[in-house]
Amino acid sequence: MSNFEFPDRIPLANLPTRIEKLERLSRHLGGPAIYVKRDDLTGVALSGNKVRKLEFVLRDALDKGATTVLTCGAVQSNHCRATAVAARRLGLRPLLLLRGSRPERYEGNAFMDRMLGAEIRCVTPEEYETADDIMARIIEELKAKGEVGYAIPEGASNALGAMGYVKAAEEISAQMRENPDEFNFDYIVHAVGSGGTSAGLIAGGKLFDPAPQILGISVGSDAQPLAADIRRILSAMKDTYGVPFEFTSDDITIIDDYIGRGYGLNTPEELEFIRTAAQMEGVFLDGTYTGKALYALADQIRKGRFDRRDKILFIHTGGIFSLFAKYDDFAL
Repeated sequence: MSNFEFPDRIPLANLPTRIEKLERLSRHLGGPAIYVKRDDLTGVALSGNKVRKLEFVLRDALDKGATTVLTCGAVQSNHCRATAVAARRLGLRPLLLLRGSRPERYEGNAFMDRMLGAEIRCVTPEEYETADDIMARIIEELKAKGEVGYAIPEGASNALGAMGYVKAAEEISAQMRENPDEFNFDYIVHAVGSGGTSAGLIAGGKLFDPAPQILGISVGSDAQPLAADIRRILSAMKDTYGVPFEFTSDDITIIDDYIGRGYGLNTPEELEFIRTAAQMEGVFLDGTYTGKALYALADQIRKGRFDRRDKILFIHTGGIFSLFAKYDDFAL
Protein backbone atom coordinates (compact mmCIF):
# COMPACT_ATOMS: atom_id res chain seq x y z
CA MET A 1 0.00 0.00 0.00
CA SER A 2 1.39 3.42 -0.93
CA ASN A 3 1.54 6.42 1.40
CA PHE A 4 1.58 8.87 -1.52
CA GLU A 5 -0.01 12.20 -0.60
CA PHE A 6 -2.46 13.35 -3.27
CA PRO A 7 -2.79 16.98 -4.35
CA ASP A 8 -5.74 18.88 -2.89
CA ARG A 9 -9.14 18.23 -4.42
CA ILE A 10 -12.76 19.31 -4.06
CA PRO A 11 -15.20 16.45 -3.27
CA LEU A 12 -17.72 16.50 -6.13
CA ALA A 13 -18.40 12.82 -6.88
CA ASN A 14 -20.51 10.31 -4.96
CA LEU A 15 -17.78 7.87 -3.93
CA PRO A 16 -16.99 5.05 -3.70
CA THR A 17 -18.92 3.77 -6.70
CA ARG A 18 -20.15 0.22 -6.40
CA ILE A 19 -19.05 -2.87 -8.32
CA GLU A 20 -21.72 -5.14 -9.82
CA LYS A 21 -21.51 -8.46 -11.63
CA LEU A 22 -23.04 -8.65 -15.11
CA GLU A 23 -24.43 -12.15 -14.57
CA ARG A 24 -26.56 -12.54 -17.68
CA LEU A 25 -24.12 -10.92 -20.08
CA SER A 26 -21.29 -13.08 -18.75
CA ARG A 27 -23.36 -16.24 -19.32
CA HIS A 28 -24.45 -15.01 -22.75
CA LEU A 29 -20.83 -14.58 -23.83
CA GLY A 30 -19.79 -17.90 -22.32
CA GLY A 31 -16.47 -16.55 -21.15
CA PRO A 32 -14.97 -14.98 -18.03
CA ALA A 33 -17.02 -13.22 -15.36
CA ILE A 34 -17.58 -9.53 -16.17
CA TYR A 35 -18.04 -6.99 -13.40
CA VAL A 36 -18.74 -3.30 -13.85
CA LYS A 37 -17.40 -0.39 -11.80
CA ARG A 38 -20.35 2.02 -11.81
CA ASP A 39 -18.61 5.32 -12.39
CA ASP A 40 -21.76 6.32 -14.28
CA LEU A 41 -23.17 6.75 -10.76
CA THR A 42 -20.69 9.39 -9.58
CA GLY A 43 -23.62 11.80 -9.70
CA VAL A 44 -26.65 12.79 -11.77
CA ALA A 45 -25.71 15.82 -13.85
CA LEU A 46 -22.11 15.11 -12.81
CA SER A 47 -22.26 11.45 -13.79
CA GLY A 48 -19.28 9.74 -15.38
CA ASN A 49 -15.53 9.47 -15.04
CA LYS A 50 -14.75 13.14 -15.72
CA VAL A 51 -15.89 14.30 -12.31
CA ARG A 52 -13.08 12.34 -10.64
CA LYS A 53 -10.58 14.39 -12.68
CA LEU A 54 -12.42 17.66 -12.15
CA GLU A 55 -12.13 17.27 -8.39
CA PHE A 56 -8.41 17.94 -8.77
CA VAL A 57 -8.26 20.45 -11.64
CA LEU A 58 -11.06 22.66 -10.32
CA ARG A 59 -9.40 22.80 -6.91
CA ASP A 60 -6.37 24.18 -8.75
CA ALA A 61 -8.58 26.62 -10.68
CA LEU A 62 -10.04 28.03 -7.47
CA ASP A 63 -6.61 28.23 -5.85
CA LYS A 64 -5.45 30.34 -8.82
CA GLY A 65 -8.40 32.72 -8.54
CA ALA A 66 -10.22 31.63 -11.68
CA THR A 67 -13.55 33.23 -12.55
CA THR A 68 -14.07 31.38 -15.86
CA VAL A 69 -13.10 27.82 -16.74
CA LEU A 70 -12.53 26.88 -20.36
CA THR A 71 -12.40 23.43 -21.87
CA CYS A 72 -12.90 21.71 -25.20
CA GLY A 73 -14.48 18.65 -26.76
CA ALA A 74 -17.02 17.37 -29.27
CA VAL A 75 -20.58 18.72 -29.36
CA GLN A 76 -21.72 15.70 -27.30
CA SER A 77 -18.71 15.83 -24.96
CA ASN A 78 -19.37 14.27 -21.55
CA HIS A 79 -16.35 16.15 -20.26
CA CYS A 80 -17.62 19.56 -21.38
CA ARG A 81 -21.02 18.93 -19.78
CA ALA A 82 -19.45 17.75 -16.53
CA THR A 83 -17.11 20.75 -16.49
CA ALA A 84 -20.02 23.15 -17.01
CA VAL A 85 -22.02 21.51 -14.20
CA ALA A 86 -19.11 21.53 -11.77
CA ALA A 87 -18.20 25.10 -12.66
CA ARG A 88 -21.72 26.34 -11.91
CA ARG A 89 -21.72 24.40 -8.65
CA LEU A 90 -18.55 26.24 -7.63
CA GLY A 91 -19.67 29.68 -8.78
CA LEU A 92 -17.48 29.73 -11.91
CA ARG A 93 -18.47 30.63 -15.46
CA PRO A 94 -18.06 27.81 -18.04
CA LEU A 95 -16.84 28.50 -21.59
CA LEU A 96 -16.84 25.55 -23.98
CA LEU A 97 -14.92 25.20 -27.24
CA LEU A 98 -16.83 22.59 -29.24
CA ARG A 99 -15.61 20.78 -32.34
CA GLY A 100 -18.02 20.93 -35.27
CA SER A 101 -20.91 23.03 -36.53
CA ARG A 102 -23.32 24.67 -34.14
CA PRO A 103 -26.18 22.14 -33.90
CA GLU A 104 -29.59 23.02 -35.32
CA ARG A 105 -31.15 21.26 -32.35
CA TYR A 106 -29.44 20.99 -28.96
CA GLU A 107 -29.79 17.47 -27.60
CA GLY A 108 -28.10 15.31 -24.98
CA ASN A 109 -25.00 16.88 -23.46
CA ALA A 110 -25.32 19.96 -25.68
CA PHE A 111 -28.81 20.56 -24.26
CA MET A 112 -27.37 20.37 -20.75
CA ASP A 113 -24.64 22.86 -21.73
CA ARG A 114 -27.29 25.32 -22.89
CA MET A 115 -29.40 24.81 -19.76
CA LEU A 116 -26.34 25.69 -17.70
CA GLY A 117 -25.82 28.90 -19.64
CA ALA A 118 -22.33 27.92 -20.73
CA GLU A 119 -20.76 30.14 -23.37
CA ILE A 120 -20.35 27.94 -26.45
CA ARG A 121 -17.88 28.66 -29.23
CA CYS A 122 -17.90 26.20 -32.14
CA VAL A 123 -14.81 25.63 -34.27
CA THR A 124 -14.05 23.53 -37.33
CA PRO A 125 -12.22 20.21 -36.91
CA GLU A 126 -9.15 21.87 -38.43
CA GLU A 127 -9.30 24.77 -35.98
CA TYR A 128 -9.82 22.31 -33.14
CA GLU A 129 -6.34 20.90 -33.74
CA THR A 130 -5.07 24.11 -32.10
CA ALA A 131 -7.66 24.12 -29.29
CA ASP A 132 -5.06 24.79 -26.58
CA ASP A 133 -3.82 27.85 -28.47
CA ILE A 134 -7.37 29.09 -28.99
CA MET A 135 -8.14 28.75 -25.29
CA ALA A 136 -4.92 30.61 -24.46
CA ARG A 137 -6.07 33.51 -26.66
CA ILE A 138 -9.50 33.51 -25.00
CA ILE A 139 -7.81 33.71 -21.60
CA GLU A 140 -6.05 36.87 -22.81
CA GLU A 141 -9.45 38.26 -23.91
CA LEU A 142 -10.83 37.55 -20.45
CA LYS A 143 -7.82 39.13 -18.78
CA ALA A 144 -8.50 42.37 -20.65
CA LYS A 145 -11.99 42.34 -19.11
CA GLY A 146 -10.67 41.80 -15.59
CA GLU A 147 -11.50 38.07 -15.48
CA VAL A 148 -9.21 35.15 -14.69
CA GLY A 149 -9.47 32.24 -17.10
CA TYR A 150 -8.36 28.68 -16.41
CA ALA A 151 -8.00 26.20 -19.28
CA ILE A 152 -8.69 22.50 -18.83
CA PRO A 153 -7.45 20.25 -21.67
CA GLU A 154 -9.70 17.83 -23.52
CA GLY A 155 -10.98 15.20 -21.11
CA ALA A 156 -9.07 16.89 -18.26
CA SER A 157 -6.32 14.56 -19.44
CA ASN A 158 -3.24 16.07 -17.90
CA ALA A 159 -1.07 15.04 -14.95
CA LEU A 160 -3.37 16.67 -12.40
CA GLY A 161 -6.61 15.37 -13.89
CA ALA A 162 -5.20 11.84 -14.11
CA MET A 163 -4.90 11.89 -10.31
CA GLY A 164 -8.63 11.22 -10.30
CA TYR A 165 -8.00 7.71 -11.58
CA VAL A 166 -5.00 7.13 -9.38
CA LYS A 167 -7.51 7.77 -6.61
CA ALA A 168 -9.99 5.43 -8.33
CA ALA A 169 -7.32 2.70 -8.44
CA GLU A 170 -6.88 3.14 -4.70
CA GLU A 171 -10.65 2.77 -4.32
CA ILE A 172 -10.74 -0.40 -6.46
CA SER A 173 -7.82 -1.84 -4.50
CA ALA A 174 -9.71 -1.27 -1.24
CA GLN A 175 -12.84 -2.95 -2.67
CA MET A 176 -10.76 -5.92 -3.78
CA ARG A 177 -9.26 -6.31 -0.31
CA GLU A 178 -12.66 -6.03 1.33
CA ASN A 179 -14.09 -8.83 -0.85
CA PRO A 180 -11.08 -10.91 -1.93
CA ASP A 181 -13.03 -14.06 -2.84
CA GLU A 182 -15.25 -12.36 -5.40
CA PHE A 183 -13.37 -9.24 -6.47
CA ASN A 184 -10.10 -10.96 -7.38
CA PHE A 185 -9.88 -9.28 -10.79
CA ASP A 186 -7.36 -10.26 -13.45
CA TYR A 187 -8.08 -7.32 -15.77
CA ILE A 188 -9.44 -3.78 -15.67
CA VAL A 189 -10.91 -2.81 -19.06
CA HIS A 190 -11.90 0.72 -20.03
CA ALA A 191 -12.52 3.01 -22.99
CA VAL A 192 -9.63 5.25 -24.04
CA GLY A 193 -10.31 8.68 -25.50
CA SER A 194 -7.72 11.24 -24.41
CA GLY A 195 -5.62 8.98 -22.16
CA GLY A 196 -6.07 10.51 -18.70
CA THR A 197 -8.13 7.67 -17.26
CA SER A 198 -5.61 5.14 -18.61
CA ALA A 199 -2.65 7.00 -17.14
CA GLY A 200 -4.32 7.23 -13.75
CA LEU A 201 -5.20 3.53 -13.67
CA ILE A 202 -1.70 2.50 -14.74
CA ALA A 203 -0.03 4.72 -12.13
CA GLY A 204 -2.53 3.61 -9.49
CA GLY A 205 -1.86 -0.01 -10.34
CA LYS A 206 1.79 0.61 -9.50
CA LEU A 207 0.96 2.21 -6.16
CA PHE A 208 -1.81 0.00 -4.79
CA ASP A 209 -2.04 -3.78 -4.49
CA PRO A 210 -3.50 -5.99 -5.81
CA ALA A 211 -3.01 -4.68 -9.34
CA PRO A 212 -4.93 -6.27 -12.25
CA GLN A 213 -3.68 -5.83 -15.80
CA ILE A 214 -4.95 -2.58 -17.37
CA LEU A 215 -6.45 -2.98 -20.86
CA GLY A 216 -7.64 0.04 -22.85
CA ILE A 217 -10.01 0.06 -25.81
CA SER A 218 -9.51 3.00 -28.17
CA VAL A 219 -12.69 4.74 -29.29
CA GLY A 220 -11.21 7.07 -31.90
CA SER A 221 -7.43 7.02 -32.38
CA ASP A 222 -4.72 4.56 -33.33
CA ALA A 223 -2.91 2.89 -30.44
CA GLN A 224 0.51 4.43 -31.14
CA PRO A 225 -0.37 8.13 -30.66
CA LEU A 226 -2.62 7.26 -27.72
CA ALA A 227 0.23 5.38 -26.03
CA ALA A 228 2.47 8.41 -26.59
CA ASP A 229 -0.11 10.65 -24.88
CA ILE A 230 -0.37 8.25 -21.95
CA ARG A 231 3.42 8.10 -21.57
CA ARG A 232 3.52 11.91 -21.58
CA ILE A 233 0.90 12.11 -18.81
CA LEU A 234 2.63 9.40 -16.76
CA SER A 235 5.98 11.21 -17.03
CA ALA A 236 4.38 14.51 -15.99
CA MET A 237 2.77 12.84 -12.97
CA LYS A 238 6.19 11.69 -11.80
CA ASP A 239 7.99 14.95 -12.58
CA THR A 240 5.37 17.45 -11.41
CA TYR A 241 3.70 15.67 -8.50
CA GLY A 242 6.36 13.19 -7.45
CA VAL A 243 4.11 10.15 -7.86
CA PRO A 244 6.44 7.28 -6.81
CA PHE A 245 6.18 4.69 -9.56
CA GLU A 246 8.13 3.39 -12.54
CA PHE A 247 6.62 2.38 -15.86
CA THR A 248 7.61 1.04 -19.26
CA SER A 249 5.85 0.90 -22.60
CA ASP A 250 4.83 -2.68 -21.73
CA ASP A 251 2.48 -1.27 -19.07
CA ILE A 252 0.35 0.38 -21.78
CA THR A 253 -1.93 -2.02 -23.66
CA ILE A 254 -4.43 -0.52 -26.10
CA ILE A 255 -6.67 -2.34 -28.56
CA ASP A 256 -7.49 -0.12 -31.56
CA ASP A 257 -9.43 -2.60 -33.70
CA TYR A 258 -12.87 -1.28 -32.70
CA ILE A 259 -12.85 2.36 -33.77
CA GLY A 260 -15.44 1.34 -36.34
CA ARG A 261 -17.00 4.30 -38.14
CA GLY A 262 -14.99 6.73 -36.01
CA TYR A 263 -15.29 8.77 -32.84
CA GLY A 264 -18.90 9.15 -31.73
CA LEU A 265 -20.22 7.12 -34.69
CA ASN A 266 -21.60 3.60 -34.48
CA THR A 267 -22.00 0.51 -36.59
CA PRO A 268 -25.30 -1.40 -36.50
CA GLU A 269 -23.54 -4.13 -34.52
CA GLU A 270 -22.47 -1.67 -31.82
CA LEU A 271 -25.96 -0.22 -31.55
CA GLU A 272 -27.46 -3.70 -31.25
CA PHE A 273 -24.98 -4.57 -28.50
CA ILE A 274 -25.87 -1.40 -26.57
CA ARG A 275 -29.53 -2.43 -26.79
CA THR A 276 -28.67 -5.99 -25.70
CA ALA A 277 -26.78 -4.74 -22.63
CA ALA A 278 -29.74 -2.57 -21.65
CA GLN A 279 -32.20 -5.44 -21.99
CA MET A 280 -29.99 -8.03 -20.27
CA GLU A 281 -28.62 -5.96 -17.40
CA GLY A 282 -30.55 -2.69 -17.20
CA VAL A 283 -27.26 -0.89 -17.86
CA PHE A 284 -27.14 1.95 -20.37
CA LEU A 285 -23.99 2.37 -22.44
CA ASP A 286 -23.21 5.38 -24.61
CA GLY A 287 -22.27 5.23 -28.27
CA THR A 288 -18.97 7.08 -27.94
CA TYR A 289 -17.13 5.32 -25.11
CA THR A 290 -18.72 2.53 -23.09
CA GLY A 291 -20.77 1.02 -25.91
CA LYS A 292 -17.74 0.65 -28.16
CA ALA A 293 -15.50 -0.58 -25.34
CA LEU A 294 -17.84 -3.23 -23.93
CA TYR A 295 -18.68 -4.36 -27.46
CA ALA A 296 -14.94 -4.77 -28.06
CA LEU A 297 -14.52 -6.69 -24.81
CA ALA A 298 -17.37 -9.03 -25.79
CA ASP A 299 -15.77 -9.65 -29.19
CA GLN A 300 -12.37 -10.32 -27.61
CA ILE A 301 -14.02 -12.83 -25.26
CA ARG A 302 -15.59 -14.62 -28.23
CA LYS A 303 -12.19 -14.71 -29.96
CA GLY A 304 -10.61 -16.43 -26.95
CA ARG A 305 -8.38 -13.64 -25.62
CA PHE A 306 -9.28 -14.46 -22.00
CA ASP A 307 -9.35 -17.59 -19.89
CA ARG A 308 -12.86 -18.67 -18.83
CA ARG A 309 -11.71 -18.45 -15.20
CA ASP A 310 -10.63 -14.83 -15.51
CA LYS A 311 -12.49 -12.02 -13.79
CA ILE A 312 -12.74 -8.72 -15.62
CA LEU A 313 -13.68 -5.34 -14.16
CA PHE A 314 -15.12 -2.95 -16.76
CA ILE A 315 -15.08 0.75 -15.91
CA HIS A 316 -18.43 2.31 -16.81
CA THR A 317 -17.36 5.89 -17.53
CA GLY A 318 -20.89 7.26 -17.99
CA GLY A 319 -22.27 9.04 -21.06
CA ILE A 320 -26.02 8.54 -20.71
CA PHE A 321 -26.83 12.10 -21.83
CA SER A 322 -25.10 11.64 -25.19
CA LEU A 323 -27.21 8.52 -25.70
CA PHE A 324 -30.30 10.76 -25.83
CA ALA A 325 -28.93 12.36 -29.01
CA LYS A 326 -28.89 8.98 -30.80
CA TYR A 327 -32.62 8.31 -30.95
CA ASP A 328 -32.67 8.26 -34.75
CA ASP A 329 -29.69 5.88 -34.88
CA PHE A 330 -31.56 3.29 -32.86
CA ALA A 331 -34.74 3.77 -34.90
CA LEU A 332 -36.94 2.86 -31.94
